[in-house]
Amino acid sequence: LTRLRLLCCHRALVDDPAAIAAGSTLPPSSKHREVLHALAHVRDNGHRALVFSQFVKHLDIVERLVADAGFRTLRLDGSTPAADRARRVDEFQAGGVDVFLISLKAGGAGLNLTAADYVFHLDPWWNPAVEDQATARAHRIGQDKPVTVYRFAARGTIEEQMLAMHDDKRDLGDSILEGADAAAHLSLDELIAMLR
Repeated sequence: LTRLRLLCCHRALVDDPAAIAAGSTLPPSSKHREVLHALAHVRDNGHRALVFSQFVKHLDIVERLVADAGFRTLRLDGSTPAADRARRVDEFQAGGVDVFLISLKAGGAGLNLTAADYVFHLDPWWNPAVEDQATARAHRIGQDKPVTVYRFAARGTIEEQMLAMHDDKRDLGDSILEGADAAAHLSLDELIAMLR
């Protein structure tokens, strides 16, 4: 399942991880072309974006692509030291940076990034609440602009199936909050259907 998810982002994540580690410039995938187009629109209209990915190696590729396209960037992932983390957040909040690239796990809690009014999720995560928590980094006290969220998913792939599961999980959460008796289990049939 992870390999299928990686292929939805860029084939090099599965076929040529050594090229990523070596810092090779890779051609953008179809998803990356859409992301670059959307980021250009955001920047050209005076906005700033948070860009989340579950996969750090995916961020490696995206970081090179956006830098090559002339975007000013910062990055935060699990390897970022705590002192550097705070400095990068302050630098983004102060302005002068177009795009803040963040791994989903490193950016899911404890950040206040109200300087961004766009949030991009490059790949879906199994639990939509984790994505929602990351999105909330821009929805904090002090945010004075509407926040727009883009979720990028490859059509006809496991990513579409994951997004359908998100809808089911949100519906389940709503029904639990309303007091209905419901339980969620991913059956073997549901798992096989995702692989088809």
